[in-house]
Amino acid sequence: MNHIPAFVESIQSVDNLNIVTFHANKHLLKMMSLDLSAEIQMGTQVLLTCKPTNIAIAKNISGELSYSNQLEVTIHSINEGELLTVLALKCDEFILESIITRDSHKRMKLQKNDTVIALIKSSDLSIEKIL
Repeated sequence: MNHIPAFVESIQSVDNLNIVTFHANKHLLKMMSLDLSAEIQMGTQVLLTCKPTNIAIAKNISGELSYSNQLEVTIHSINEGELLTVLALKCDEFILESIITRDSHKRMKLQKNDTVIALIKSSDLSIEKIL
């Protein structure tokens, strides 16, 4: 699991649907949530999480994407298996892990120290705990 320290920047709510914006260093991240805990308020410090399989990788993209969370990262390490490749991605002072297919890794010609975009859907980001 990935861990991203952040604090709540803003909360937009309609009925029980919430869009929460977080500030993680210089990055703004958005999370879609149902039934948000009353403990989560503006300024609350949290630890965000998402599954490594929910982080897509983009290289040489152009145009608009619907992904709310687009982080410029550097590939810190690559662990290639028979079917899957695990990428360790450096983003400021934290490391994210992405699991992609080996075929995608080869097709994209990903290498250590490449700069890529990590894409996380707002529905794939969640609060692991309040700090």
